Amino acid sequence: FSIYMGDYTEAIAIGIILLINASLGTFQEFKAEEALKALKKLSAPTATVLRDGFERTVSSRDIVPGDIVIIKAGDKIPSDCRLMDSSNLQINESILTGESVPVEKDHTLILDKNISLPDRKNMVFSSTYVTYGRGKAAVTETGMNTEVGKIAESIQKEKKEFTPLQKKLDRFGKQLGVIILTLCAIVAVVEIIEYKAIGDIIALNELILTAVGLAVSAVPEGLPAIVTITLALGVRRMAKRKSIIRRLSSVETLGSSTIICTDKTGTITRNEMTIREIWIDGKKI
Repeated sequence: FSIYMGDYTEAIAIGIILLINASLGTFQEFKAEEALKALKKLSAPTATVLRDGFERTVSSRDIVPGDIVIIKAGDKIPSDCRLMDSSNLQINESILTGESVPVEKDHTLILDKNISLPDRKNMVFSSTYVTYGRGKAAVTETGMNTEVGKIAESIQKEKKEFTPLQKKLDRFGKQLGVIILTLCAIVAVVEIIEYKAIGDIIALNELILTAVGLAVSAVPEGLPAIVTITLALGVRRMAKRKSIIRRLSSVETLGSSTIICTDKTGTITRNEMTIREIWIDGKKI
């Protein structure tokens, strides 16, 4: 409309605001994605498999059903497997079951196929950890077909919901739109009656343009940019505290949270014993 009216300065200003708004959000989310990719590369898991009679270390992404995996204490299970051999094998399955106590496994057990996940003592599952012992297992499922993959898939299918701020802005936008249109209609009608412009096409055109100009000027073009900048600043403050935020809207959602229900062990803690102090002969080292 500003271009139509010949006000190129205002049109350029609005364009710059919209460009900054889009660029800030895109750039911040791009940085978060790159940081997450870098973390994934650093933590890319490997596994020891038995191929052609030799033990080989391969990336977990290259494992296929039928591979024989050698597992030992400290290893991360690369896929769902059926145990072929085990010796004092204990697995931390807290990521699947929430149980922090390691589960003892036994390859000799023959269980019903419909038995619940925590009771499958002859199986080991992707993303769980070996805390004790060793074993040998045949890969049965990989990728999204694993138990943890099914969980990830169910999360991805969840319906996307708007954040509280997005809902408020949407409601505000609708209410503002109704108010602006009502006021513009009233202004247009009053001016038409006052200046008797019903039969004058030129005057009527100018009055309508005035009403439309009033509507455009009442729209807060800078509001999206202000919201984006505010959320971006929140992301930067979180980053300084070593928290990576993938989406800007997550900052607002977190800020609106009053109670967070979460599992502790393995989620907000590492489920690992850590040495904080060493004492020898009554003296702190």
